[in-house]
Amino acid sequence: MDVSLTAAHWVYLGGIIVILGTMLMRKNIVVPAVIGTFLTAFVFSDSLVTGLASIFNASLVAARELFNIFLIISLVTAMLGALRQMGADRLMVAPFRRVMRGGTSSFIVLAVVTYTISLFFWPTPAVPLIGAVLIPVAIRAGLPPMAVGMAIAICGQGMALSSDYIIKVAPGLSAKSAGVDPDVVADRALVMSLIVGVTALLIAYFTQRRHMRRPAPELLTDWESRAESDFGKPGGGASDPRPADTTTTVGSGAVATGSPTSPASPTTVLAAPVTASARQVIDETFKSIRAAKTFAVLVPTAYLAFIVYLLVGKFTDLVPDLKGGDAAAMVGGIAALILFAAAATNDKKGFLETTSEHLIDGLVFAFKAMGIVIPIAGFFFIGNGDFSAAILGLPADATGPTLLFDLVNAAQSHLPQNSLVTSFGILGIGMIAGLEGSGFTGLPLTGSLSGALGPAVGMDPATLAAIGQMGNIWSGGGTLVAWSSLIAVAGFARVPVLELARKCFVPVVSGLVLSTALSVLIF
Repeated sequence: MDVSLTAAHWVYLGGIIVILGTMLMRKNIVVPAVIGTFLTAFVFSDSLVTGLASIFNASLVAARELFNIFLIISLVTAMLGALRQMGADRLMVAPFRRVMRGGTSSFIVLAVVTYTISLFFWPTPAVPLIGAVLIPVAIRAGLPPMAVGMAIAICGQGMALSSDYIIKVAPGLSAKSAGVDPDVVADRALVMSLIVGVTALLIAYFTQRRHMRRPAPELLTDWESRAESDFGKPGGGASDPRPADTTTTVGSGAVATGSPTSPASPTTVLAAPVTASARQVIDETFKSIRAAKTFAVLVPTAYLAFIVYLLVGKFTDLVPDLKGGDAAAMVGGIAALILFAAAATNDKKGFLETTSEHLIDGLVFAFKAMGIVIPIAGFFFIGNGDFSAAILGLPADATGPTLLFDLVNAAQSHLPQNSLVTSFGILGIGMIAGLEGSGFTGLPLTGSLSGALGPAVGMDPATLAAIGQMGNIWSGGGTLVAWSSLIAVAGFARVPVLELARKCFVPVVSGLVLSTALSVLIF
């Protein structure tokens, strides 16, 4: 089809090239995206007013389309904050420590637990939780720190986040820009993520297996000394500066623990009376422990039941089959109810206030984590006919320009009409976009390109969008670039972040290549 390109088309294409170049230089792309939006709208309308207004309108349209994603993130984060306050988050993973007896079992447990938690709650809260509870156990069991970091990064920042199958933020972004069903993108992204993840895990395991050692307490001591060598070991021992004569204060009552200079110390410990205030505090402590155990069972059970419901609905007619928006709403609703219950358990008198505080914390986190996507998505939305009219201030019944689709159609004669080449091209663009370091900012780009290129090469745009999603998130989500959330993984594993990124490169890229090739054949 002959497409007549205008100056606005070339300005929009220039904006895409500048954004990709900025990503390659590892710089933030918000400013280029906003300037690109302004220039495109200005040249299209030949109006400075429209150009300036488009900066606001583009972000407004993107925020309206994406706010459901922000809301789910905030609710899940708020729920985790309430669970963390009572200590239930640690209890949820504590049972797995019993099976971590050696290097291989520790690697498997770390992989499974990281994937499961990250699939439901994202890797951001999963990494600190696993770092505090399971990593020391894995180190003591003989798993080398580098293997620990690779397992967590591949399963959390890579495999779980790239599919985002439960919360469905990533499939929603990809599908919205590609103009396809989010559920189709999510299903195909899940299959692709498992192919990439299993491939990367196998390569990582066999490359790290020779470094595994027999379980020993000394391994944990040596590992801990990496962070304590400059500061000294915390508390205890001969160098402990605390006085020998101590008193443990519980509530408003003091319970004597004795003095080494008093011969009656043992008797004092046994005979010391416990005040009514101290007894009340002790009772409250036991209630808190019981509450934490209850929620540690309740939360996994609730989400496991939800997964069963989804599976039953997808494969049978016994219950309704929930689509992307409905399923995401269920995740948020479950999180909200658990948040209310946990906040009421933590603070019966002031739970209304504490619930609001957790919600505010969740919203702040959501906008810190995803806010950067709004102006970037706004730029790519101005090239999409479904959103460009609103961004350019056109009448409600007017048809907006399809700048990106026009560019692709004009270039069809110069593009290889081969699905395999196109698939690897989208993968490469996604990996380049991921160099920005967040893993999500490039999804509007790869989604839009997939929607435009798919029909031209005879491929389902949903498949191409899922491939681009793999490249984006495996690259920038925290496995291949050291300036991403991989920093947190390296910090908890106590390994150099650049070395961790280098070790992950071959396993992850091998998995991406295999997944892309198989996707062309399967879908």
